[in-house]
Amino acid sequence: MTTRSPKAFTGFHAAGILVLFFGVIVTVNFTMAGYASSTFGGVVVKNSYVASQNYNGWLQQAKEQKSWGWDVSSHWREDGRVAVTLGNVPGEAAIQGLARHPVGRAPETPLTFRKADDGTYISDESLSANRWIVRIQVDADGKTWRGEEKFR
Repeated sequence: MTTRSPKAFTGFHAAGILVLFFGVIVTVNFTMAGYASSTFGGVVVKNSYVASQNYNGWLQQAKEQKSWGWDVSSHWREDGRVAVTLGNVPGEAAIQGLARHPVGRAPETPLTFRKADDGTYISDESLSANRWIVRIQVDADGKTWRGEEKFR
């Protein structure tokens, strides 16, 4: 019976293991970073600390708006324009909007609205088929309602 002696572990083997190990790590990291940056739907702010200081005020404003009973809804039409429907809004309303991409990939687009024959307000500008966050401001009866809608 013959016995075989094991092959020696050389520097070539150690280098191969290290290159393979770190190659897998780097590949996984780049893949995950690519997925994260291509699917991120969050909002980027210039200064998160300042935004956090205003948060409670924004919540109070939202609570006050809700007490008015205004019904403001919006949807994205097939032609890329934004339609806003108002309910329980007293008097004549003026509507403004601002469309922005969630992570700033496209420039912000100011939206101007005109009242259509059916009572809805339609934006003059159309948006491309991307993700958009549309901020809408309705001024009526000396009050200002603000809301945000996400379109995809």
